[in-house]
Amino acid sequence: MARILLLCWRDSTHPQGGGSERYLEHVADGLAAAGHTVIFRTSRSPGAARSTTTSSGVVFSRAGGRFTVYPRALLAILSGRIGLGPLGSLRRPDVVVDTQNGVPFFSRLATTAPVVVLVHHIHREQWPVAGWLVARIGWWIESWLSPRVHSRSQYVTVSLPSADELAGLGVDPARIAVVRNGLDPLPTDIDAGGAPRGESSADARTRAPRLVVLSRLVPHKHVEDALDVVGTLRASRPGLVLDVIGSGWWSDRLRDYAAERGLLGGPDTDDSGRGQEPGPSGQSGSVVFHGHVDETTKHRILAAATLHLMPSRKEGWGLAVSEAAQHGVPTVGYHHAAGLRDSIDDGETGLLVDDVAAMTLATERLLADPALRDRMGEAARRKAAGMSWPATGSAMAQVLRAVADGRRVSGVVSGDRG
Repeated sequence: MARILLLCWRDSTHPQGGGSERYLEHVADGLAAAGHTVIFRTSRSPGAARSTTTSSGVVFSRAGGRFTVYPRALLAILSGRIGLGPLGSLRRPDVVVDTQNGVPFFSRLATTAPVVVLVHHIHREQWPVAGWLVARIGWWIESWLSPRVHSRSQYVTVSLPSADELAGLGVDPARIAVVRNGLDPLPTDIDAGGAPRGESSADARTRAPRLVVLSRLVPHKHVEDALDVVGTLRASRPGLVLDVIGSGWWSDRLRDYAAERGLLGGPDTDDSGRGQEPGPSGQSGSVVFHGHVDETTKHRILAAATLHLMPSRKEGWGLAVSEAAQHGVPTVGYHHAAGLRDSIDDGETGLLVDDVAAMTLATERLLADPALRDRMGEAARRKAAGMSWPATGSAMAQVLRAVADGRRVSGVVSGDRG
């Protein structure tokens, strides 16, 4: 069995952890369940343990912060080669997965093992948020330096549009494999669709339509666009509500923006929304900020939704699209988000648009046409039913075996659903 080192700047214990971190953790669980030795090296957020081992056998090794996670991981790899430090038990891994969230770890400079570069999407549109200097350096690393340092490495990404973006940066398509996202099964206490007893899902969603956004609250997710959609449509649909699920450092700015547009009702509250009516988390007004919620609550809100909006600038796949689809809820998203062109079949499981004005028109179109909305929702549900994390883990294992044998893989890799 192989010794596998996974490198990622965050894990799910990090307050800003999201879908890309969940992806790699599910891959890690699948590899460990197959008998491989797996160490997941990542940063250490406040309060997180330096080392933990999951029930599946994955060892999490944590050290460093936003910037220092990279050099500390390289030092750990180097010291591990002589049996010292947190990676000493691994010594010389058989393969390393180097996750490039804008910037890779450049682990090939510290290891003789073959390196697989995991890229969810290119960050061209997100770098400006980091400030002028960091943005210039980061984009140079991502677009010029990394493709040259990894000129012979295997790449893995999660969607065909992201594969095209990598090829646009000079990565040989013959070295780019696509291993798509999996999907957790619904919690056992959640009924997909969420209609009240004795009322069809279509009737419930037409009678009291609710929009939903499931996202980290950070600038590049552009949740403001969803607020603009509901702000425009509430004049003709005064009962329309937008549920915002998720947390992040941009949360206060979004609340202020919603307040400026007159979309909040009642006194300000914390992310739980306690003390307000009538939203599922207890807030009045056209927008309900739920904050971070548990899985059951998340799916209960999604099940009650009429439409899912995804105004993100960029996504590798957009896991929230598939989670909404489990409940027969179609998504309206942006063409330019790249990965959404793979996770959403335009005109079949949802709609892809170019800007917030078009998103508003598409939302109104689907709100006004329950039959079309339900057809798209059922198509989205069927698409989501074909996704599983065991299949994702199996597909990644195929890629890693090939790389360990000195081969390269390209195209979409399908795995065994288990």
